[in-house]
Amino acid sequence: MGHKVQDNKMNVADTLGLGFMTFAFFLGAGNLIFPPLAGFLAGENMTLAMFGFLITAVGLPLLTLIAVAKANGKIMALLPPIAATMLAVAIFIIIGPAFAAPRTGLVAFEVGFKPFLDNTQATIAIAGVTLHVAQLIYTLVFFAITMVFSLYPGKLLDNVGKVLTPILILLLLGLAISVIVLPGNPVVAAVGDYKVHPLTTGILEGYNTMDTLASLIFGILIIDILRKKGISAPQAQTGYLVKAALIAAAGLAFVYISLFYLGATAGDLAVGAENGGVILANYVTHEFGTTGMVLLATVVTLACLTTAVGLTSACSEFFNELLPKISYRRFVVLISVVCATVANVGLSQLISISIPVLMTVYPVAIALVAVTFLTGHFAKPALAHRLVLSVALFFGIIDGIKAAGGDVSAFNFMPLHAEGMAWLLPCVIAIIACLMIKKQPDVVVAD
Repeated sequence: MGHKVQDNKMNVADTLGLGFMTFAFFLGAGNLIFPPLAGFLAGENMTLAMFGFLITAVGLPLLTLIAVAKANGKIMALLPPIAATMLAVAIFIIIGPAFAAPRTGLVAFEVGFKPFLDNTQATIAIAGVTLHVAQLIYTLVFFAITMVFSLYPGKLLDNVGKVLTPILILLLLGLAISVIVLPGNPVVAAVGDYKVHPLTTGILEGYNTMDTLASLIFGILIIDILRKKGISAPQAQTGYLVKAALIAAAGLAFVYISLFYLGATAGDLAVGAENGGVILANYVTHEFGTTGMVLLATVVTLACLTTAVGLTSACSEFFNELLPKISYRRFVVLISVVCATVANVGLSQLISISIPVLMTVYPVAIALVAVTFLTGHFAKPALAHRLVLSVALFFGIIDGIKAAGGDVSAFNFMPLHAEGMAWLLPCVIAIIACLMIKKQPDVVVAD
C-alpha cells in the first residue's frame, strides 16, 4: 500500500453512534410486527421458533453486512452485468415501493393511529375499489411527509437518528422489562406449522423482516458514510462495519426475544389478531393505558417514518443512477405515490402477497453472501458465483410458486421441500462442487 497519510480513526462514541444508526436503519415496521405473532403461534415451541427467527432476522443480516464489507461494497461484481443489475433492481423494488416501504405506512397506521379511532370501518369506492377512509387519509399524509423529507434529506435524518434512536431504545427497553416483570398469561400449545416444524417455520418467518435484502443496501450506505468520515482503507472500513453490525445485531436480538415472549404470554390479548401490530397495541393499552399507547404510537410512527425516508431516498438514488435522464426528485415523487397506492391494499394482504416473492429472492441473497465469504477459495470465482446463484434462483422459484399456492408436487422427493427450503441442499452441493475445481497449473512453454 505504500506510505500514506494516517487514516482517520473513529472514537468509541462515533463507533457506538454508527452502531445505533445501523440499528435504526433496520428497526422498521417488520421488526415490530412479526415477532409477537410468531411468539403467540409458536406457544410452547417458542424457543425453537425464536432460534430459527434469530438465524434469518439477526444472523443473516449481520453476515450480509460483513460480506458487503469484505467485497468492499461490490458484492455483485462477479456476476454478469445484466444479472447483477436485475438482482439489484429486484431487491430495490422489494424493499422499496413494492413491499417494505408501503408496509412502514401501514404499521404506523395500525399501531400508531388506529387504536385512537372510534370508527375505522368507513369506506369509499374509487374506480370500483373499496378503500378504508381513515387508512387512505393516513397513508396519503404519511407518504407526503416521507416525500418532503426524501426531497431534502440533508441533516434531518442525522438529527432524527441521534435523537430518535436513543428514545426508541429506552422505550423498547421499558417494554422488554415490563414483559419480564409483569405477570403474563401461561404459554399455550403451538398452532399450525409451529406445531410440526417450529425451527424451519421460525427461519422462514425471519425472511419477512426483509433485513437480509436491506443489508445488501445498508452495507454499501455505511461504507459510504465511513468514506465521508475519512476512513478509506478497506480493512479499517470492514473493522468499523463489523463493529456497527454487531451492535445492531445485539439490539435487534434483544428486541426480538422480548417481543417473542410478549406474544407467547399475551393470552386473550392476541386472540383473533391478524398481525403482530395488533398484539403489540393491545398489550401496551392493557398494561399502560392511554399514556403507554401514546408513547408507543409516537415511537412506531417515527421509526416507520425514518425507515420510509431511508428506503425512498436509497431507491431514488439507485434508480437515478440507473436511468440518469430521470432526476432523483422525480423518482422520489414517483416512489412516494406508488407507496401510498400500495399501502391501501391493507397490512395482512400486503404480507401475504410478499411471502412468495421473498421465498424466491431470499435464497439468492443468502447464496450471494455464502459465495462472497468463499470467493478466495474458488479456483474460478466468477463461475462459482454464477452457478450457485442460478441454482438458488431455480429452487427459490419453486419455493415461491409453492408459497403462492401453485402445484409443485413433482419436487416432493426433495429434502426440506415440505418446509419451504428446497434450495438449501442443491446450493450446498453446488458450492462443494465449485470448491473441488482445482486451479490450473501455469503451463510453461519452452522456446
